[in-house]
Amino acid sequence: MTDTLRSSHGQVVDTAYGPVRGFDDGKVKAWLGIRYAKAPVGELRWRAPEPPSQWREVADATAVGQVCPQPTDPKIPLDLGGQQGEDSLVLNIWAPSASEPGDRKPVMVWAHGGAYVLGSANQPLYQGRVLASEGDVVVVTVNYRLGAFGFLDLSAFSSATGLRFDTNLGLRDVLFALQWVRDNIAAFGGDPDRVTLFGESAGGGIVTTLLASPAAEGLFSAAIAQSSPATSIYDAERSRGVAGQVLDRLKLEPDAIGRLGDAPLGAILAASKEVFNAVPADTPGTLAFTPVVDGDLVPDYPVKLAREGRTHPVPLIIGTYKHEAALFRWMKSPLMPITPEAIRAMFEQIAAEQPGLRLPSEADIRSAYSGLRAKAIGMGVARDVGFRMPSLWFADGHSAVAPVYLYRFDYSTPMLRLLRLDAAHATELPYVWGNLVAGPKDPTFKLGGLKHGRAVSQRMRR
Repeated sequence: MTDTLRSSHGQVVDTAYGPVRGFDDGKVKAWLGIRYAKAPVGELRWRAPEPPSQWREVADATAVGQVCPQPTDPKIPLDLGGQQGEDSLVLNIWAPSASEPGDRKPVMVWAHGGAYVLGSANQPLYQGRVLASEGDVVVVTVNYRLGAFGFLDLSAFSSATGLRFDTNLGLRDVLFALQWVRDNIAAFGGDPDRVTLFGESAGGGIVTTLLASPAAEGLFSAAIAQSSPATSIYDAERSRGVAGQVLDRLKLEPDAIGRLGDAPLGAILAASKEVFNAVPADTPGTLAFTPVVDGDLVPDYPVKLAREGRTHPVPLIIGTYKHEAALFRWMKSPLMPITPEAIRAMFEQIAAEQPGLRLPSEADIRSAYSGLRAKAIGMGVARDVGFRMPSLWFADGHSAVAPVYLYRFDYSTPMLRLLRLDAAHATELPYVWGNLVAGPKDPTFKLGGLKHGRAVSQRMRR
């Protein structure tokens, strides 16, 4: 943060847990790194979030807090915008400087993406200054637990060990943050009755999952799901298998699981990274760490619940990118099945799990993507199986209970077209946030297109 922002006069607001001081830079008021739950450490490491302890002294909220520990990947040079650490259940708020204490502006709460294992609310890309000031809204970005800390299902060991392990911790974190927003956002000029939950990729998956979760009732009045992997949610049996793989790599027997609360961060990250890479290699099209159907927070598969008319009746914007899979090909990521062999293995796995389901044959696939080369067919299948069709299925079901607006993002810059990325996964994010150039090394507009990009961004945010 610049010295200019640090020296701006303080903005003290009382929350339910204690006062916080932010800053006003003349365009926005901001409060960063506000604790919404206790640090999930020790015995709380794999438990649902708990309220933070009360504080009396004014807490500094002029700098972002920690981000959830996560493995680094040199192929993904991600600027997390903060230091990694387990005391990461914090959120950031931006409101227009012109707002008054009694204002009740619409609120937008952001769940970031990153395949449920990467990213943070502190990323410079998600800095809410433009979105809040030009949109006249209050913007909230939420850090939640990721990877093994947020989506490792250890609940099967609860009864055997006498310990408590809760399910879907990352989802529970976002729910807890939404409850915090309901109870506190009015003090920041926001309207708790007009809250839009929005997210992209894994964040979009959180949106579609919470739309089908009874626990989320009344916590948001509208939703936006950008590239939601709405069907990347698995049953308890598969989640138990992933948990077993992580424990094996940690060399922990089930009767020693009580030591997990004190296990070194590095060991957990190393084990979870190995499992994260191994799962899609063994079963193409699947992820190691995702929400799980637990019969409680997630009573059933969200797409199934949507098609049964059992989602929360709030307006929804949902859509995908034209070339979703191009980013995964460019990164040489195993997360999406692109080769004919991987696609064949994915369909064989689905057939084994759901023998009554009619799946397309190779002839059907070639016919559906006629005129395309084998590699392009694979890209199309990956895009449609991973994102487009799940979004359409969810939209179709949800439209029975609330208005639904579909979109597809096709815009790309000359540089992205040269790199054969085009409108790839995640390329719409700078336009949503109005943060178009991420520093001098950002190549997106090196061959031009910034003027058009600004117009696209303004149109999207409007």
